[in-house]
Amino acid sequence: MATKFDPSVVEQQNRDRLRDADRKHHVHPFTDHKALLEGGAFIAERGEGCEIVGEGGIRLLDGMAGLACVNVGYGRQELVEAATKAMTDLSYYHSFQATTNPYAAALAQKIAQHAPGDLNRVFFANSGSEANETIIKMIRAYWRTKGQPQRQAIIARDLAYHGSTLYTASLNGLPFMHEAFGLPFAGISHIESPYWYRQGGAMTMEAYGKKAAQALKDKITELGAENVAAFIAEPIQVTSGAIVPPETYWPEIVAICREAGILLVADEVVTGFGRTGHWFAQNHFGFEADFMTLAKGLSSAYQPIAAAVVSSQVADVVLDAGGAFQHGFTTSGHPVACAVALRNLELIEEEYLVQRAADMGAILHGALKSAIGDHPLVGEIRGEGLIAGIELVRDRESRSHYPPEMGLCAHIANAALMQGVVIRPTGNSLVITPPFIIEKAQIDKLVLALATALEQIYGQLQSA
Repeated sequence: MATKFDPSVVEQQNRDRLRDADRKHHVHPFTDHKALLEGGAFIAERGEGCEIVGEGGIRLLDGMAGLACVNVGYGRQELVEAATKAMTDLSYYHSFQATTNPYAAALAQKIAQHAPGDLNRVFFANSGSEANETIIKMIRAYWRTKGQPQRQAIIARDLAYHGSTLYTASLNGLPFMHEAFGLPFAGISHIESPYWYRQGGAMTMEAYGKKAAQALKDKITELGAENVAAFIAEPIQVTSGAIVPPETYWPEIVAICREAGILLVADEVVTGFGRTGHWFAQNHFGFEADFMTLAKGLSSAYQPIAAAVVSSQVADVVLDAGGAFQHGFTTSGHPVACAVALRNLELIEEEYLVQRAADMGAILHGALKSAIGDHPLVGEIRGEGLIAGIELVRDRESRSHYPPEMGLCAHIANAALMQGVVIRPTGNSLVITPPFIIEKAQIDKLVLALATALEQIYGQLQSA
């Protein structure tokens, strides 16, 4: 007989049974399953504000906001009520063949109202990966409709993260995501990331920004502009260490794309909806793309939902020229997901959380620079709004790094975790992306935990 799950068992003495069930049956993303079989998973049970409450009542200040997505914080009753009403009214109906629901229509309008420029047509998906996959298909349809089907080459960047489907993983500039699956696909090229600290050498940030942008022009020339369909990039590469391009970078990139006549995709899955202290990172850097990818903060991850946002000039060709758009997902524009996302964006408006992200981001960056800016392990502190990246180094003067296999960032993140604070290790950097509702006292706790962790690990390195 099948066992019925009772949530109350989490509060009793059955965590070991749940952990064993998870170990045997749950395939986790981006997880070493051999290690999981040996140790089992940590069980997160509740979320409250900026904290995760785990098994045994362990409380953790979540400096990652899940995966940079729980922007309005955990446990928002307003979003519970929005989901409940929508599920009561219309638990599901598809949006195929000219059918809609009130929540999808209103959410599309809300996104268009805030989106930069003429990015005003919205296709709903379930993840950033699906949204980026949708955009690639739209790009191919655009050039075929324009009578240029040979334009299929896509240019992305080193260290990029755009998703986990076969095509979007190919777009990623992360070789470890390619090797196991025989990727990347043909027709995808990568250029250097605008990573001034690691690659700028003695150049000023301004000069390096132009140099890094020139890599796109060089690649277009190499491939032939007549063969290039689009360039895709994250305005800030948060997943790979909060890499913020120099201010000179994006104006050059836009000019190069326009001169070559190629389409520009801004992947704002992380940066969208206020994380930089602006509604979108495009607002901060002063440019407008032809496509924009949204997810994470769209619903603060209370529901799985994403969006591919399309400019008018692309929609005129791909959508409005006639004929069915032969693409979609069963749950595109799901009424419950759209209702929650809509209420989430209303909360961001009502509570002025975009401005709050800017204000608390200034406090976070100031506290980080004051507490750890001169630490021997810290080479650079960078970011915008509530995005902070801390570059770790072996030697500050030469900017040399400890070998990745040493796992320095993971050791420091674990040391912070032992003090009740969650931060994200990635490559040679630590990334902090807390909920927008974080308080100053919580920022102080986070920074103190990080400073203490740095000292602990540095002491171990010195005595080794």
